[in-house]
Amino acid sequence: MSLPPLVEPATELTVDEVRRYSRHLIIPDVGMAGQKRLKNAKVLCVGAGGLGSPALLYLAAAGVGTLGIIDFDVVDESNLQRQVIHGQSDVGRLKAESAAASVREINPLVEVVIHNATLTTENVMEIFSAYDLIVDGTDNFATRYMVNDAAVLLGKPYVWGSIYRFDGQASVFWAEHGPCYRCLYPEPPPPGMVPSCAEGGVLGVLCASIGSIQVNEAIKLLTGIGDPLVGRLMIYDALEMKYRDVKVRKDPECVLCGKNPTVTELLEDYEAFCGAISDEAAQAASGSTITAQELKSMMDKGDNIYVVDVREINEYEIVSIPGATLIPKGEFLNGSALEKLPQDRRIVLHCKSGARSAEALAIVKNAGFSDAVHVGGGVLSWVKTVDPSLPSY
Repeated sequence: MSLPPLVEPATELTVDEVRRYSRHLIIPDVGMAGQKRLKNAKVLCVGAGGLGSPALLYLAAAGVGTLGIIDFDVVDESNLQRQVIHGQSDVGRLKAESAAASVREINPLVEVVIHNATLTTENVMEIFSAYDLIVDGTDNFATRYMVNDAAVLLGKPYVWGSIYRFDGQASVFWAEHGPCYRCLYPEPPPPGMVPSCAEGGVLGVLCASIGSIQVNEAIKLLTGIGDPLVGRLMIYDALEMKYRDVKVRKDPECVLCGKNPTVTELLEDYEAFCGAISDEAAQAASGSTITAQELKSMMDKGDNIYVVDVREINEYEIVSIPGATLIPKGEFLNGSALEKLPQDRRIVLHCKSGARSAEALAIVKNAGFSDAVHVGGGVLSWVKTVDPSLPSY
C-alpha cells in the first residue's frame, strides 16, 4: 500500500520546469503536486559508483531539487565499464566532482551538494540529517550496516541495492513502517564468505537495472504513490531474466528496531563488527606480511621461494606476478591445496589486495608451514610499485 508522501510540495514550478517535466506532469499519479514534491526533496546518494551512477542521473533527470553525493574515491579506468556517470576524461578525478558535473549537465535546475569524504561514524549523522531520503549504493558490509543504523536512529528511510556478477537485490528499509537492514541480515557474513564485486566481477548493465529500481522506489516514497518495497526484497537474475520478491518481516527481536533494542547509538567500529578478515587471518598476517618490492628483491636474489596466487583463473588471466603458481583460495579452504605446496621452499602467497591471501596464510601456517608469508596489497601493489606496465583491475 502507498505511504504518505515523504516531503511537502514546493510552492510552484517555473515555466522552464513545466517544460522540462511535462511527461511527468501528464501522469495522473505524479502530476503537478508530485513534481512539486520532487522539487522540494533532498536526496543523498552514498557512493558515485556502479549503483550511484544511474541513480544520480535519473534522480537529476526526474527533478529532485537537491542531490547530495558522498564519495571519497577517484575515477579509475576499470570503473568505466559500469559507472556511466564518469567518462574517459574523468580518470583520476574525484568521483563526487565528476558525478556532480554530469548531474549539472543533465539538469542545471538541480542543486548539487558534494561531500568529498569517507562516510564515518563521526560524520554520518550530521550528513544524513540534512536529507529526506538516502539512496545506498555502497559495496561493503561495514558501510551498509552504518548507513542502516544511522537511518534508523534518525528516523529516515533509505533505498538499498546490491549487485554481484549477474544478480541484483533491492529493498526499502524504513523502521517506522517496516523492517530495517538488520531485520534481514542480523549479522554480517563471515569474513571472506561473500566476494566483493572487485573480486568476483559484475555485469556492467546490472548496475543500471538495480540503480533505476532504486530511483523508482525513491520517487514513490517522495511523492507518496504506488506500493514501495518496504517489507519486500526484490531479487533479479539477469541471466534467467527473472524478478521475484520475498517478504521481509520486521524482527521484533531486532537489536536496532525491535521492541527491546540494544543498539541505541552507532557502533564504534563497523569494520571490526563486519570483520574485513578473520581474527585468525589477522593473527597469521601479523609479522608475516611482506611488500611487493620485498618479493621482487627475494626473486632477484634467487631466494628459495614458492609464489602462490590464490585468486581465481579469470583474475590470473588479466594480470599475474611472474613465476606465481595459481592455486585458488577455495582449494585452501577444502584442503586440497596443501598437497601441492613444496616442503623445501618458503611459501609466499598473494591475491588481489591481501585479504584472501591472509585467509589462506592462516590455513598454511596451521598446516605447519611456519615461515610462510603473504604480500600486503597483493598484485595491485606489484603493479603500482614494481611493474606499472602491467594492467590493473
